[in-house]
Amino acid sequence: MNAREKEEYLREYEILKKKGKPFFPYAIMKDSVMMLVVAGVLIVMSIVMGAEQGPKADPTTTTYTPRPEWYFFYLFELLRVIKPPALVPVATIGIPTICMVLLLLLPFYDRGPERVPWKRPIATITGIMVIIAMAYLTFLGATAGSPTEIELETAPQYEKGKAIVAESGCLACHSIGENGAHGGLGPDLTDIGSKIPKEAIKQSVTIGPGIMPSFQGLGEQNLNAVADYLASLDGEE
Repeated sequence: MNAREKEEYLREYEILKKKGKPFFPYAIMKDSVMMLVVAGVLIVMSIVMGAEQGPKADPTTTTYTPRPEWYFFYLFELLRVIKPPALVPVATIGIPTICMVLLLLLPFYDRGPERVPWKRPIATITGIMVIIAMAYLTFLGATAGSPTEIELETAPQYEKGKAIVAESGCLACHSIGENGAHGGLGPDLTDIGSKIPKEAIKQSVTIGPGIMPSFQGLGEQNLNAVADYLASLDGEE
C-alpha cells in the first residue's frame, strides 16, 4: 500500500466512522440481547430434552474404551497419527500451541487493510487450511475404531488371541508395539514371548498377580488363545 492509498483509506474510514453509532450502548445492547437469547434456548432445550448421562461410571472396569468429546476429536486423531511415546508432548502441546500462536499473530504479519478474502491471501489461505485440517482430523477421529486396537502384525493363527487382548482392556496397563499404555502399571508385552513361557503367561492371565485383575472368566478356550498370542510376541519383526 502506497502513501496515496493509505491516505484515501484513512479518509474513507473517518467518514464511515462519523456516520456510525457508538459502541456503547448500541453494540453492547445487541450483544447482550443475543447472549440472553442463546442462553434461553439452551435452558429450554436442557429442560425439555434433558441430557443423556449414560451408565454409572465403574472405576474398577478394565474394558472401558475412553473417547473424547467431539470437539477434541482432532487432537484424539493427532495422537493416533503421532504414536511414539517420546513425541506425545509434541502432539498434545507442541503442535496445537504453535498453531494457536500463528493464528494469534496473524494480524501482525498480514496487515493489509483489505476485507475482500481474495485480496488477503495470507489470512485467507491460513484460515482455510486450519479449517480443513481440523475438520479432516475431527472426521477421522469420529469415525476411528477402538483406540485399543493392536496394530502389530501377527500370524493368522494368533488373530483370535490378539482380538481378545485388544477387547479385554489389557492395553490400559500394558503396551504392545506402538499401542497401549507406555510406562503404564503393567510391563511392555511387545517381546513377552521371549521372556516368559506360554504356560506362565496363561497362569498370570488366569490368576492376575499383584494388582492385575483375573481374566479367568474368559474361559479355557479364550485363555489358551490369549496365551498363544502373547507367547508369539518375541520382539522380532
